[in-house]
Amino acid sequence: MATQVIVLNGGSSSGKSGIARCLQAVLPDPWLTFGVDSLIEAMPGEGVGIEFAADGSVEVGPAFMALEAAWARGIAAMAHSGARLIIDDVFLGGAATQERWRRVLDGLDVLWVGVHCEAAVAAGREIARGDRVRGMAEQQAELVHRGVAYDVEVDTARAESLECARAVAKAVVSGSP
Repeated sequence: MATQVIVLNGGSSSGKSGIARCLQAVLPDPWLTFGVDSLIEAMPGEGVGIEFAADGSVEVGPAFMALEAAWARGIAAMAHSGARLIIDDVFLGGAATQERWRRVLDGLDVLWVGVHCEAAVAAGREIARGDRVRGMAEQQAELVHRGVAYDVEVDTARAESLECARAVAKAVVSGSP
């Protein structure tokens, strides 16, 4: 079976979005990209159960989890309908988040990609972006990978987005990591 879904997991400012854009350019066939940032932007400002603390930590509650679960099921439905998808996510719950994705993506051929980036490098990108709570990138750099199993791992502190995307694309095209 050919890969139908690529899940990119990495901390804030790790380079997932850049890799996703490059994947769309280097992979044959059209691929749609959906990221957790878009989900958060689609939510109303208050009462959705996600809080960004001044130190960069992120807390999610039941309201956010319910909306995120519905969003994930919708994404899975698109893949089950034949769309090829790239998911750009931040597994705040590590292995538990991966398990939630595994359940909704059941029956699909999924390539799990760990997007690593040294905390100091991600923190520098976070400052340059200017659209994140400072400290988020550093806090998430290792946290999001705890207990998560990957088919492919890339490091954006050591390679550009295009090089990382080519490594992922190689696994997609060959059908194995």
